[in-house]
Amino acid sequence: MMAHAAAFAEPWSVRHRLAQPVLRRAVALMDGTDGDPARFDALVLAVGRAHDRRAFKDLFDHFAPRVKGYLVRLGARNALAEDLAQEAMLAVWRKAALFDPDRASASTWIFTIARNLRIDSIRKELRPEIDPADPLLQPDGERAPDETVEWAKAEARLRLAIAELPREQSRIIELSFLAEKPHSLIASELGLPLGTVKSRIRLAMARLRLALGDGA
Repeated sequence: MMAHAAAFAEPWSVRHRLAQPVLRRAVALMDGTDGDPARFDALVLAVGRAHDRRAFKDLFDHFAPRVKGYLVRLGARNALAEDLAQEAMLAVWRKAALFDPDRASASTWIFTIARNLRIDSIRKELRPEIDPADPLLQPDGERAPDETVEWAKAEARLRLAIAELPREQSRIIELSFLAEKPHSLIASELGLPLGTVKSRIRLAMARLRLALGDGA
């Protein structure tokens, strides 16, 4: 615990401890025998220029399991590593237009995103901070008419995105977020293991973020 506290007291020491050795080995693997670096660069550029879903699927299928394994080697628990890997790949989708192949290869860029997410997760574990100004902590006030319209549009988009999910995922999302039922109760009602419920929620949320972000 003292070691964790010391790492937080010196933010760059966390980066130094996590960054270079494992990242270099992971990227060497990706850029060497485990794929074509130029192809990966082209795929990221295609996502950045045209939101090419096929290119993103190829990137996701190749990198997501490798990024998860990398995060596990950085000390993340399996479930956290899976969540961070999905978050990293969603960041690739959102930020692909910022990718510059002259500065780094696609694999270096993707693994760096994952590493920084792991660093952020460590910092949150060490010192979770509560912002009293966080809108989520503020009481709801009356919405202006234009805000009500925008809220209704956003809700409609969300419901449409949920309807496009696979049925086993949309059902769990409806029970969890719309009916506000706890995961344990959902597992009991559907006759599923609790771990399966949580896994389907994570997969569904990844799909929803992608669908809603693409429509923004």
